[in-house]
Amino acid sequence: MGFDISTILIRTLLTYILILLILRLMGKREIGELSVLDLVVFVMLAEIAVFSIEEPDKSIFHAILPMAVLLLIQRVTAFMSLKSQRFREWFDGRPKFIIKHGKVDEYEMKKQRYNFNDLMLQLREKDIYSIQDVEYAILEPTGKLSVLERDENNSEHTTGYSIPLIADGLIQYDSLKKVKKNKSWLLNELKKQGYNTEEEISFCSIDENGVLFFDQKDEYTE
Repeated sequence: MGFDISTILIRTLLTYILILLILRLMGKREIGELSVLDLVVFVMLAEIAVFSIEEPDKSIFHAILPMAVLLLIQRVTAFMSLKSQRFREWFDGRPKFIIKHGKVDEYEMKKQRYNFNDLMLQLREKDIYSIQDVEYAILEPTGKLSVLERDENNSEHTTGYSIPLIADGLIQYDSLKKVKKNKSWLLNELKKQGYNTEEEISFCSIDENGVLFFDQKDEYTE
């Protein structure tokens, strides 16, 4: 190619300025609050930027035009989202209850492709280590989990770390070893609560005081 390094540097700088300008025009939003459409725009901008830099023989306008179209699409959809709740829900989705009144809704979890590992991870990020400490947990359209903790005066409120023993009807044998228990002990505890097998349980955990928490499979529906 007949292009020197200065051409590449100039195109890189111009592309950087263009993308920075577009992102400023899109408005300020935290990374964790980006909509699906925003993410698509970001990915496409990145691809166009690579094309612009790696193909110096092509006019810079081959990059500017699709970038401008993406900005126009984002601005139009953002405007329509402000004006129409139905459009906003169709594009971004609606908040979904994962936990309601302390009960896990595994139906909704399956619909959202959301598992107990995801749930426990996001709870720990909020310094919550037991599902039984949660009154409501709402999965926002951005993937962020909003949590309302139970009243500390509630007798079911616990403190300390909780270890999952059953998740999605499957016994967590590594966790049983950590608490120095076995499958027979766990099944016996289930029978005390009126359950015959672990498959009837969506989630079971034990806290540092040895208190067990059970959430029955499919016990909650809208």
